[in-house]
Order: sequence, then C-alpha cells, then structure tokens
Amino acid sequence: MANFMIRFLLCNVLISGIIGILLIAKWVFRNNLSSRMQYNLWLLLLGLLAVPFIPFRLISFPQIFSWLSSVRNSSASHADVGANNVMDTGLSGTTNWMNDFALSVNKDTPSVTGYILLGIWIVGMLAMMILVIKSSLRLRIIKRSALPLQNPEVRRLYNKCLNEMKITRNIPVYSTAFLKSPIIVGFLKPCIYLPIHLISDYHESDMRYMLLHELQHYRHKDAIANYLMNFAGVLYWFNPFVWFALREMRNDREVACDTSVLKMLEEDDYENYGNTLINFIEKVSISPFPFAASLSGNMKQIKRRIINIASYEKPTFYKKLKGMTAFILTTVLIMGLTPFISTYAADESHYQWKSSSENISYVDFSKYFGKYEGSFVLYDLGNDAWSIHDIEHATLRVAPDSTYKIYDALFGLEEGVITPEDSFIAWNGESYPFEAWNADQTLQSAMTSSVNWYFQTVDEQLGASDVYSYVQEIGYGNENMSGDFSSYWMESSLEISPIEQVELLTKLQNNSFGFAPENINAVKDAICLSASDAGTFYGKTGTGRVNGQDINGWFVGFVETEDNTYFFATNIGADRDATGGNATEITMSILSDMNIWVSQK
Repeated sequence: MANFMIRFLLCNVLISGIIGILLIAKWVFRNNLSSRMQYNLWLLLLGLLAVPFIPFRLISFPQIFSWLSSVRNSSASHADVGANNVMDTGLSGTTNWMNDFALSVNKDTPSVTGYILLGIWIVGMLAMMILVIKSSLRLRIIKRSALPLQNPEVRRLYNKCLNEMKITRNIPVYSTAFLKSPIIVGFLKPCIYLPIHLISDYHESDMRYMLLHELQHYRHKDAIANYLMNFAGVLYWFNPFVWFALREMRNDREVACDTSVLKMLEEDDYENYGNTLINFIEKVSISPFPFAASLSGNMKQIKRRIINIASYEKPTFYKKLKGMTAFILTTVLIMGLTPFISTYAADESHYQWKSSSENISYVDFSKYFGKYEGSFVLYDLGNDAWSIHDIEHATLRVAPDSTYKIYDALFGLEEGVITPEDSFIAWNGESYPFEAWNADQTLQSAMTSSVNWYFQTVDEQLGASDVYSYVQEIGYGNENMSGDFSSYWMESSLEISPIEQVELLTKLQNNSFGFAPENINAVKDAICLSASDAGTFYGKTGTGRVNGQDINGWFVGFVETEDNTYFFATNIGADRDATGGNATEITMSILSDMNIWVSQK
C-alpha cells in the first residue's frame, strides 16, 4: 500500500494535466458542444479517476519517471560478507562446475515516505467521510420530518409534469420546512422534497419549472453521478484540480438540466423559466446534502445558467452533427490518455502476461519446493505449450541477480567491449571473498564463477545510457535501472518474473533480438552446462543475498534435444537459504520426473 501511494501521486499529476486538457477542449468546442455533451465529458473524467485503482498495466513504464522508483526500491550497496556455494549439477557430460557465488548487499528498511503519505491520505478520507456522514444524517432528519404533499393544486401539477415527461414510475413528493430549495434524493427509491415556503407562495408556472427541473435529474440518472462525484471527492480530497473539476461538473449538470427543460418549453416560456431562477435566488441555496440534486446554486452559477437560457436556441441538424463530432474528438483525446494513467497506477511488481499460446497447464509442484515460496515455468517450444507452477509467483517480478549476466554479456559482445575470440579482462588486484574471482577472467570463466566485477567492468565500458538502451530493446523485466549502476540487478531496482525469463530465453535461442549470431553463440557457450548425445543443457543460477541472508534463488536455462527445445525458469524465495543452488536442485528433480532431462551423478 505504501508503494501504491507513490504511484497514486504520479497518477494525480497526470490526472490534473488531463483535467486541464479537458477544460481547454470544452472551451475550444464551446460553440459546438451542447450543454448535455459538456456534462457527459465529465463522466469520462469519473472513469479516469477510477483507473489508479484498477490492477492492470497497458504499456511500459516510461523512463522519464523511472528515477521515482528509487523511492520504492532501496539502493543496494556492497558489503564485505559473501557466500560461496559451489555445487555439482549432477548433469551427464558436464563440461564444468557451476558456481553459485553471491555477494551480500545491505538493504535499509523501506522508506517511511510512502507510509506517511498513506497515513495522511487515509486520515483525509476519514475526515471527508465524517463530513459526508454528517450531511447524510442531516438529510435523514429532514426526510423523517417531511410530510407527504397535501396541496391538491401542486399534486395535480406534479402528476401533469410526470405525464408530460412520460415518467410512469411513482416518485413520492414530500413537503418540509427545513429546505430552501427543491431537491430529489435517491436512486433506487427517488423522492422529491419541496420547501413549504414555495408551496405557500404557490405560482403554477414557477412550480412547474422547478418540478420539471428535478424530474430531469431523475430522467438522466443524476443520482448515480452524485454518488460517484462524492466518492471521488473522498478519494481525491487532496487534489484541488479534481475538486475544481467536480464543481464544474455539478455546474454543467444543472445547465444540462436547464437545457433539457427548455427543450420541453415553447420559446415564449424561456424568459419565464429564467425569471424563475432570478426570482428565487434569495430563497434557494447550495444544497448541503452530498447525494441530492437541486435547483440551487451560487450567484456565479445562477448567472451562467441565466446566460445559457437567454442564448438558448433549439439546435439544428447541422449544429447537432458538429456537436457530435466535437464530442467524439474530445472523447478520443481523453480516452487516448488513459493508458498513461494506467501505467503509473499499475503494480509494477507483477508482469501482466498475455500469452499467445492457447496451451497453458497450471500444475502443482509444491512437493518439490518444500519450505520455499516460488514458481517453476516450462515452455515446450515444439508443442507451443506452457507448464506453470504457481502463476502468482510466476508473474511476480524480483531481482534477477546473476541470471542477468546472460544479457549483460550479450550487450558487451554487441558493442565490442568483449568479443567471442577475445573476452579477456584483467583482474584489478582487488581482493574478493571468492578465490575464483581473484584472477584474470574470460567470458567463460566469469560466467562459470559468476564474477561480479567482470560484468561490472563491461557495464562501465558500455555506459549507463547504452546499457539502458539494450534493456529497453530486449524488454528486460521492469526496465528499471534507477538503482546504483554497479548493482542495479542485485536486489535493487531491476526486476523480472519467471515467465519473462522464459520468454527472453526463447528469444535468445531464436535470436529474435537480431543480434550477431556469433555473439548469441558465445553467450550460449558460456552458459552451457552439459553436452552429450542426450542433448545440450544450458543454465545460469542467481542468488540474492541481503543483509547476510539468501532470500532469492534463481535457475534459468533451456534444454536442446534432438527434436525439441524446453525453456525453464525456477525462482524460490525465503528468509534464508533461498539460493541458486537450491533452485537448481528443485529444477533438476522436476525436469527428471518430466523425462525432459534425467540427472546422472
């Protein structure tokens, strides 16, 4: 929820901008849009205000705001503590040992900024809800004190208005001494409440106009919009642009109702309708009730409505056509901006998977995982079939740790920092906790021993801009490199899900990236764990070690057999002992039981 607040604030920046665009569009098309169309445009905004609370993601998170993710992800820094986990893969024909070396990184407790903002937001909502409840209780008291309409003249006029508007539903009418303006309340059980002073000062035409106005609110289901507007006001209590938009929406609603009434009247009655508003300015007031629609308004609003009435002309077909065109253009513009709000609202911690394959099996491999939470993902290329254990974790993005080195090496090869023929990088003499790291390296040895400094050197020579360009080009996970450049892939900002790991491995094998084939082959050679008559086994481990504890274990790769290729990714998580080595053991057991690759000691 703390992370949500950061995303929510980003959404509010965009929403405020969209409100500005909507206001500009309304002004540009003011002579073309009817009053009802102008009001309906605000209904689009109500839909946009719901987007931040919808858990989906339409497009990639733009880099322009990626630095803000640093609020959500604590920067990782190197520590002196390390882990050395060397394991026998148990693979027949293994060409080398697979070393699961991992340096520990230190992580501070999550930033309290998000929690503080969350607390302020909740307190504000509670205060707003108290005000709404208070107003609702006042309305409840008025409803209890109200009496059914007794005046026969007003009742006859009311029934005539119902017939005139062809409303067959029985909408009760009550009189009360506690209101200055007529209101209509309720959606499921609508009721109209008339002030006693209006009944006692009965004037048929004035009462008719007021009744027609309230019934227009019923006809256009304004009660629903009332609930939505007040709900939006509670959620967005801190955003002045939203409050301004909601106020304008209420104003446009009243103007739209006025116009609907004018359509029912003769031209000679337009002036009388306007005079009714003017004559009752001193008697009406802004409704203090959040779920009621009324004839009331402040002086500025009444003035606007009078001007609308004075300038009203029944629209011609050509004007209606221009209005509809302007409405559609504005709608397309506003709806076109929705994906941007969705992007910032989306929970980036999960991959929104949209598989083109229709053959997806959700399997239960819990017995292999034991104490670990995690997932196993397998893609059968020949049959275009997926087997997934725990889809929730299969789409969960976590740090790639050393599995990222597969692609980091590819970036270095593409830019010529290293080449398939010459991937040598000299050791800088710094002492590391693993003996294998304290030596000159080639791509093969660096991948085998998961030598961090080798790949950090490649990154330094590439530069952050080029690395990010490649991360974007291949679509690596959340594409977030806002963490420290030396450790952005080590329990920091860059994250990827098991399903994305498999998708990327498939593209690597097929060279969907369009990279040099010799560079693809060089990377494949570096992660080749076994080659025999049974096939070729490729894989890379990764371990996330935070504050001295192994919390994130990866094993990803693929198996090439004579007639098929299988891509896999296993990820495990726990408070401790979640290593790449343990992820490998789980993977090998599953692959063996699936008769894809039988381990041999």
